[in-house]
Amino acid sequence: MSDTATVRTRKFMTNRLLQRRQMVVDVLHPGRANVPKAELRKQLATMYKTTDDVVVCFGFKTAFGGSKSCGFALIYDSPDALRKFEPRYRQIRMGLPAKTKVSRQQRKQRKNRQKKVRGVKKAKVGAGKK
Repeated sequence: MSDTATVRTRKFMTNRLLQRRQMVVDVLHPGRANVPKAELRKQLATMYKTTDDVVVCFGFKTAFGGSKSCGFALIYDSPDALRKFEPRYRQIRMGLPAKTKVSRQQRKQRKNRQKKVRGVKKAKVGAGKK
């Protein structure tokens, strides 16, 4: 019993505008500290007959005393819909796009170049000279 985790969903809703299904997820995990989100994604994917690359889990809080967690899950219709509508930071958590790393000095130099021009020219200066 200590290795199993029971996943239940409630407040299920189909959101056609954002091409996804969304729900509150209750996880019962007696004897375990927490359940990894990757494991939850796999379980939700099998429950809703989809692949785990379109399932996003977030916002899990463990109840006082443990053995129960509650969070939120989104199941997108396609990976393209996920890339279009899901916030970038959650995509990075899932490991989809690599986070672009711009050095601190380059960001500061760009900011100071942008201060010298007005209006839409700021975007051109921000792109850099090529």
